Amino acid sequence: MENKKFNIAIIGLGFGSEFIPIYQRHPNATMYALCQRNEEKLNEIADAFGIEKRYTDYDELLKDPLIDAVHINTPIHLHAEQSVKALRAGKHVACTVPMATTVDDCKKIVDAVKETGLIYMMMETVIYSRELLFVKEMVENGEMGKIQFMRASHQQEMAGWPGYWEGLPPMHYATHCVGPLMALAKANAAYVSCFGSGTIDAHLIPKYGSPFAIETCHIKYKDSDLSAEVTRSLFNTARQYRESFDLYGSKKTFEWSLIAEEEPVIHTGETPEKVTVPDYAHLLPKEIQAFTTGGVYDADDHQHLSFIQGAGHGGSHPHLVHEFLTALAEERTPFPNAKQSANITCVGILAHESAMDGGKIRELPDFTF
Repeated sequence: MENKKFNIAIIGLGFGSEFIPIYQRHPNATMYALCQRNEEKLNEIADAFGIEKRYTDYDELLKDPLIDAVHINTPIHLHAEQSVKALRAGKHVACTVPMATTVDDCKKIVDAVKETGLIYMMMETVIYSRELLFVKEMVENGEMGKIQFMRASHQQEMAGWPGYWEGLPPMHYATHCVGPLMALAKANAAYVSCFGSGTIDAHLIPKYGSPFAIETCHIKYKDSDLSAEVTRSLFNTARQYRESFDLYGSKKTFEWSLIAEEEPVIHTGETPEKVTVPDYAHLLPKEIQAFTTGGVYDADDHQHLSFIQGAGHGGSHPHLVHEFLTALAEERTPFPNAKQSANITCVGILAHESAMDGGKIRELPDFTF
């Protein structure tokens, strides 16, 4: 595996810029090309990182036979089309969340992966956060006992973000709270029921026809006795930014802190104790270990807002890159693969449908299993 190198192209250089030096330093990657519609921004970033191959047209990039894989970091409504195009052009795909905005588009990606035999991975940050890796390790070691229930929330104020976010249904961007629960349960969602609550500002509603300030969804897992609850808000809800999950076990329970500056709590029986979550850089090649505790840029004003609000996404970025590249090198499916990514994403899409229909159950489609 050490000798395999893959030429990587990054598409979209807002959030995407955070990944450039990780690929540059990973032993299985060559940071080959960048793509950005704004040529001035493209040249500024490419010059800063010393990358010669540059594209302003995505379709032209896909014609380049030297590109092995693309990492897509564009606006969410472009993810599905760009992922399918890349797969059809013979490129492996890593794509930021969500996978798509409709169930049909999720299926198109799953079908394209099946037909091409190529690798697709949704780059869900919380699945590789230090908190998830910490709890996952305890679960696998048997410290938590039997998992009895899980809960997750992602609350965020999206005012001031690009216009396509305005009025977005909360559950359409739920992967940060749905994803970690799948990872811990090691099971797919079977069906969901969701309720909306409250109302966002009237001028935000027409774009997507979604009135809710908060959506709360219950998930029932396939071939499991587990269920879970997720809560999502985007507008008009007073709350510090929070991506969180709680896991209730028969021996121990992990609860995320209520305030970002505080430590999480582990309950052993009925006894609570604050804990410091360790970093998991030791799981990575030494060349990229530093990126679990620091961003690409030294100054906050150069970092993407999602990176700042999400407290560096729990050190997940190098873990995501490593999982993707390792899957390519070992010719295996990554976690999450295309079907798992579709299951995670479709939970949110179908949860919003349920909320708009008074909480009626929506079953996950067969292609997500």
